[in-house]
Amino acid sequence: MSNARIEALGAGRFRVSGALNAVTVIDLLKQSRASFAGVTRLEVDLGGVSESDSAGLALILEWLRAARQGDQQIHFSNIPAQISALARISEVDDLLAASGAGDGVERSQVADQKNTVTPKTQTA
Repeated sequence: MSNARIEALGAGRFRVSGALNAVTVIDLLKQSRASFAGVTRLEVDLGGVSESDSAGLALILEWLRAARQGDQQIHFSNIPAQISALARISEVDDLLAASGAGDGVERSQVADQKNTVTPKTQTA
């Protein structure tokens, strides 16, 4: 199992890496509360996330909620395909798009997953 971590890069920028799951997100949430405090514009790069499940999506949604409550702007980049797919299935992908995460690769990955059809072999 890979440990998750959040690294402050300065000027409100953060990089998240490792696995986001029920075991790791609680510590990440605690770390982020201290790290995000007092920052008006947050840039969170999720490019280092190696794997995720619904707990990772829940963490992102919690960060969105906390940012709104704290009058902060938050932007996510490099959202993993697993999280994008879970967001679409859960019908919360618009929340991620509203944070600016809908531009670029993340949205097109979700669209590609949605429109992918695996043809069955037909017998004549």
